[in-house]
Amino acid sequence: MHTLADPSLLAPSTVDPPALASMAARMRLRMGELGRLMQGQALFPVFQPIANAEDGSVYAHEALIRGPVDTPLHGAEALFRVAREEDVVIDFELFCVELALSHWGRLNQPGRLFVNISAGALVQVVRKRGRNTLIDYVRGFGISPRMLVFEITEHERVSDMAALVAVVQEVRSTGAGVALDDFGDGRSSLRLWSELRPDYVKIDKYFSKDISLHADKLQTLRALKQIAVVFGTVLVAEGIETEEDLRVLRDLCIGYGQGYLLGRPAREPRLQIRDEAMVALSDQRVTVLPELRRASHAGRLRSLSIMHAPTVSPQTSNNDVEAIFHAHPELHAVAVVDEGRPVAIMNRQVFMQHYAQQYFKEIFGRKPCLLHANHAPRLVERDHDVDDLVGILTSQDQRYLVDGFIVTDNGRYVGLGTGEQLVRSVTEVRLEAARHANPLTFLPGNIPISQHIERLLQGGAEFVACYADLNSFKPFNDHYGYWRGDEMIRLVAKVMVAHCDAQRDFVGHVGGDDFVILFQSSDWQPRCERIVDEFRTLALALFDEAARLAGGIEAEDRDGSLRFFPCTTLSIGAVRIRRGACQNAEEVATLAALAKHDAKRAGAGLLVRAG
Repeated sequence: MHTLADPSLLAPSTVDPPALASMAARMRLRMGELGRLMQGQALFPVFQPIANAEDGSVYAHEALIRGPVDTPLHGAEALFRVAREEDVVIDFELFCVELALSHWGRLNQPGRLFVNISAGALVQVVRKRGRNTLIDYVRGFGISPRMLVFEITEHERVSDMAALVAVVQEVRSTGAGVALDDFGDGRSSLRLWSELRPDYVKIDKYFSKDISLHADKLQTLRALKQIAVVFGTVLVAEGIETEEDLRVLRDLCIGYGQGYLLGRPAREPRLQIRDEAMVALSDQRVTVLPELRRASHAGRLRSLSIMHAPTVSPQTSNNDVEAIFHAHPELHAVAVVDEGRPVAIMNRQVFMQHYAQQYFKEIFGRKPCLLHANHAPRLVERDHDVDDLVGILTSQDQRYLVDGFIVTDNGRYVGLGTGEQLVRSVTEVRLEAARHANPLTFLPGNIPISQHIERLLQGGAEFVACYADLNSFKPFNDHYGYWRGDEMIRLVAKVMVAHCDAQRDFVGHVGGDDFVILFQSSDWQPRCERIVDEFRTLALALFDEAARLAGGIEAEDRDGSLRFFPCTTLSIGAVRIRRGACQNAEEVATLAALAKHDAKRAGAGLLVRAG
């Protein structure tokens, strides 16, 4: 077996990977810049840990190539750029594999080793060497094949999928594993995942970096988890650099992680991850996941009822239109369609008023119907979001509300929608959206609140559930109007968010002036007191000077009697939720609501109720 000091590393050999290439390729290696670095033993591998995202134990290491320190060719990207320029990419890849195996074998470390190799290089090695030779080759470095994972890096689209699938099966038969690198970077496809059925898929760092801040990335990882279950694949999230991201990945139950926070690439493998990462993983508090602030697609027209009404052509006579309306009394309108594309809409009431006029039938009955049609109908694609159609409701041209709208699919007529249906659909979509994110404060609504409580209960976390409500808010809102009332509600949200730990404490808006905070911060009580005090001070600015001097306003109470109401303040009812004390979110919500009731009745800013 060759050693790193062996000058024959670049010469033909029965075990040396570069010997698989042509004589011309070997000559280019010897003569080029990379060849000189290889012969001078200036290249070396480094190893970066891959850790269990649940307990932090080091599961494996990935081998990476490095060039001379403090030179332009230190990084792998620069080295492979030179390899492409010198047309020796595969030969250089195979050299890097051997270098990594040689070092790892001598280190005699536990755990798996991930080595990078392109699909082309892997196919070449297995086809020319065969399964048994590959086993002997790996064992020759003192490494068991079952502790080796070939990490397929795709720089180009796979040209021969069948060949790669066959080679991957051969590799697996040796006991070695297969990983797909950088999934989601645009070069690794879902088809490749499906065809190869790799043991591991490494998620590109784009999706894991700052995942604690981006709900769309969170949803993408959730989808990838579902795919991984289907294919029996273990996920490895790359690019973990912050404690917040690590905790999110832990709570998502992503199998393994890799990144600078866990450990940087080094010549010596790490026996354990960095202390900062272990502290983050040991933190038993449940992470507050970022929430999507957009409505779901439940409000798209494709999911709604559409009236599949008959149509007329531009040449259809007025008499024929009258016959259609007579045969279909439920029709509010009829679309004028020319070769599948709608060009106008005819309102039933408008048309029948004209048709009923004296002599209309005799003069215009046989003439084309376009005379009394609306030539600027509202056209809506089936995949259009209903919420975006609110412009129809607020338009000064009320014909759109009376005529309704024409539904199209790729520009072709599908059916009709009514103004009444539009009002109902927009209302339903907005109500559903508000359950996910309050439209006034953009804080999570009822559904995300319940989901987070369930996560806390399932995770065995101990937390404090707080229910907050404004005192004397209705008189304020009645006295100053809804515009200033909305400002006060937004102020509550702003103050709460400012005094909560975004990674530990969940702030939700139930609706109106009701808010929920789910605290995992140990200093939750002083945080609540600061919220109450700061809101009391800032809320005064929303009253006029006379009210501030008087300490409140005169307004009607619920019985219609005029009386004095003090300036608006905030009451918070808090209850500690011990492990195992509640079985579901409803029980937690009930306890928090009782605590709020006690706080308001006592006139206290903060009241802690026994759980």
